[in-house]
Amino acid sequence: MSLKSFNKNSGMTLIEAVVAVGLYTILSVVIMATITDFYKFNAYTLEQVDEIENARRGMTQWNRDAKEMTTGEDGSFPIAVIDEHRFGYYSDTDQDDMVEYVEYILATTTLRKFSYNPTGTPASYDLTTPDMEQVLSLYVQNINQGTSTFMYFDNNGNKLSSTSPIINVRYIQAQMIVNIDQNRSPGEFMLRSSLAPRNLKDNL
Repeated sequence: MSLKSFNKNSGMTLIEAVVAVGLYTILSVVIMATITDFYKFNAYTLEQVDEIENARRGMTQWNRDAKEMTTGEDGSFPIAVIDEHRFGYYSDTDQDDMVEYVEYILATTTLRKFSYNPTGTPASYDLTTPDMEQVLSLYVQNINQGTSTFMYFDNNGNKLSSTSPIINVRYIQAQMIVNIDQNRSPGEFMLRSSLAPRNLKDNL
């Protein structure tokens, strides 16, 4: 084979070089987009899991504290408010031998816990400013989906409304639909808990 013919057959033409660079660029863009989407999906998944865990801790806290509800320091009945997205009751939530007034309130998608300490002699509760405010979850979708956060039942299992006599409450259910983005996967996660407060029957 002559040197002239070798050089003619072994090189790349300009068109071949442009095609090769184009294919390389397209493949690089596709690979980078795939990697970016993978990390975005994983980041979203981890954020969703973290939010579910926050809500789970809040639900566990609610169950523990509400189960031990008792008469307020001012003699109030253990339950003060029964609403589908608001629940108020008295309980020693911080184990300091003083009964606090506690409210769980869902507003838009944010679930908060408020706590008020008793003051004075005789004891009273100033509900204008909470002594403690805690955000339990930012992404509770109950209101958006028309689902009650709290439900109340009497001794016969009949569901009560917010206008029912509070003294009839014997059983309480709570549920949270948690989802940081309703238009993406993984989808929503439902948390449920229920309790029969121990001290209600002693306050009739």
